[in-house]
Amino acid sequence: MKKKLTILFFAVLLSSSLWLANQVLSIKSGFGVKQAREMYIQPENTIDVVMMGSSHIHCNIDTALLWRTYGIAAYDYSGAEQTIWENYYYLQEFCKYQQPKLVVLDVFMPARFRNDYHLNWYIDNVLGMRFSLTKLKMMVVSCERGRILDYFPAFMAYHNRYGELTDEDFSYLTRSVYDRQSFKGFTPCFNVEPQPYPVIENPDAAGGMTEKSRLYLQKIIDYTKEKGISLLLIATPYVTMDEDYKGFNDIARKAKENGILFDNANLKYEELGLDFGTDFNDYSHLNYLGEGKYTLYLGGLIKNCFDVPDRRGDERYESWDRHVAEIDELVARTVEEMQKKHGGQE
Repeated sequence: MKKKLTILFFAVLLSSSLWLANQVLSIKSGFGVKQAREMYIQPENTIDVVMMGSSHIHCNIDTALLWRTYGIAAYDYSGAEQTIWENYYYLQEFCKYQQPKLVVLDVFMPARFRNDYHLNWYIDNVLGMRFSLTKLKMMVVSCERGRILDYFPAFMAYHNRYGELTDEDFSYLTRSVYDRQSFKGFTPCFNVEPQPYPVIENPDAAGGMTEKSRLYLQKIIDYTKEKGISLLLIATPYVTMDEDYKGFNDIARKAKENGILFDNANLKYEELGLDFGTDFNDYSHLNYLGEGKYTLYLGGLIKNCFDVPDRRGDERYESWDRHVAEIDELVARTVEEMQKKHGGQE
């Protein structure tokens, strides 16, 4: 009996040590990993609008502002340079835990990129999802076969992070589910980088989407129809090129064929009131000023075109109130730090 208890003790000790090491060493990026990981602890069936796609989602769509202004319970469920085939499997995973009324899908990736594999930000798009058949299917279509073992099992991707651990890696262990639920995916940007106003010479060109992108866009359309979920395709504002419009035009035709709304904000810079001198973080992302302008526009579009309720005042949605408070605190702290850095100037 003593020997059995000793074996059991060391088995528990080993399991606990491995769990602790995994929690500390795991990558906690706010550019995809955190968005996927924290989805699992959101209050069940409370997310009415799921925002999906690339970093153009979690950097450009302010879920706190959507809640404050329109009462929209939205979640930015996206990853940096997330491909449309990854969007498809992300959507399946999301619907295991939530029953969204509307999917808002960003089409930057199928419009801009022409390659069938995209590993620049692959870690941010795979590590946050729990192990499942859905995840395995996603990995098969997203990663060349010779590279899969670099990311599976997940521990292989971060087992050697010892030298780069920060306070956040350890403080994560002490955060309760209640505290974590206030995260809704939004990752605001605060840099101000003036951008050139896009000049498009051939806005009517076609032939931009690859066969793989076209296939998975149709899969997403079919899946949302099967589930009775509304679908809105969007292109958020960025510094576009002629090549993007080849993709946009293909997507617009696909949307029209399926009776789906496609809203390209890059055709509406003046309507949005965007200032290319002050409202961009970089060529591809808005900063906090620009995010606010685009979010207010998108929220109005959603309320006018889709049956999405105002959840303000409902106790089940109190985590969105805490989300607003956290974003307000982050903005105030960042502005204060920037003012100190620039000698108190606005």
